[in-house]
Amino acid sequence: MVSIKGGRKRVVTGAVSTLTAGLALGAFALSGTANSAPETVDSARHTKPTVVLEHGAFADGSSWNGVIEELRADGYPVVAAANPLRGPASDAAALRTVLDHIKGPKILVGHSYGGNVISEAAAGDDSVKALVYVAAFLPAPGESALELTNKYPGSTLPDALDPVTYTQADGSTATDLYIQQDKFRHQFAADVPAQQAALMAAAQRPVAQSALEEKATTAAWKDKPTWDIVTTRDLNIPAAVQRFMAKRAQAHTTEVAASHSVAVSHPHLVAGVIERAAHATVR
Repeated sequence: MVSIKGGRKRVVTGAVSTLTAGLALGAFALSGTANSAPETVDSARHTKPTVVLEHGAFADGSSWNGVIEELRADGYPVVAAANPLRGPASDAAALRTVLDHIKGPKILVGHSYGGNVISEAAAGDDSVKALVYVAAFLPAPGESALELTNKYPGSTLPDALDPVTYTQADGSTATDLYIQQDKFRHQFAADVPAQQAALMAAAQRPVAQSALEEKATTAAWKDKPTWDIVTTRDLNIPAAVQRFMAKRAQAHTTEVAASHSVAVSHPHLVAGVIERAAHATVR
C-alpha cells in the first residue's frame, strides 16, 4: 500500500494489492470531442487510452477540472461524463452511451457513487482496460451504497443532508438529497479552499435517495484490473469501508490523508494513479 500523508505529490511508484454519464451525447463535458480525439502516442510509442471520468453525488463534472488539466498536459484524451444520479442501472446505461461513442481503449474512473455506476457500465466492455475508484464505492452484486456506507462507523453524512421530496409526473413521490450548504465544506471538502468549496456547495447536484438504496447487479472489478484511492479523512465513506472494498477487489491501493473531494484537493495524485493504470494495461 502506498500511503500519502499530505501535499500534492503525484504517486509514481507501484501500489500493493492489499486489502455519489450523460443523459444524451450532448450532455457531457468534454476535453476535446469524444469521437474525434486525436490518437496520441507517448515516448514509449504506446497508444494512450481515453480517460472517462464519472463524478458522484453532490458534485458535477467540474470536480474533475484539476485532474483533466493534469491528464491533458500528459497527452491523454479525456471525457468527463455528466452523471444523472438517478440510480446505478439507469446511470450506467447513460454512461454506456458515452463509452460506445468513444473509439479505442478506455480507462474508466469513478468518484464516490460514481463507483457504483462504473462497476456496472464497464461489465462486458472489452474496450475498458482498467477501472480506477476515487474515494468510491465498489459494490458487489446485491449491495447498495447505503448498505456499504453503514458497514463500519464514521460517516457523518446523514446529519448534513437536506432532503427534498417532490411529486413525479406519474403522481408518485421521490426524494432528492443535497448537502446543506453551510455544512458542505466540513462534510465533503474540508481540505479544499473555503471559497472554492462554497462554489462547489452552490453548484452541487442532488442524488436520488433511491439511487443510494438500489442494489448492484454486477461488478466489473471482478474481472478488470482495478486501482483504488482510499481517503483516510473522508466523512462520507469511512476509510474502513473503503479499505474493505479495495481489499475485496484486490485493487492496487493508494491511501491519502484527504477529504472526500480528493480529486479537487489532490489532482496530481489522482491523475498519477490514473496514468499508472493506463501504463499497466494499455500497450
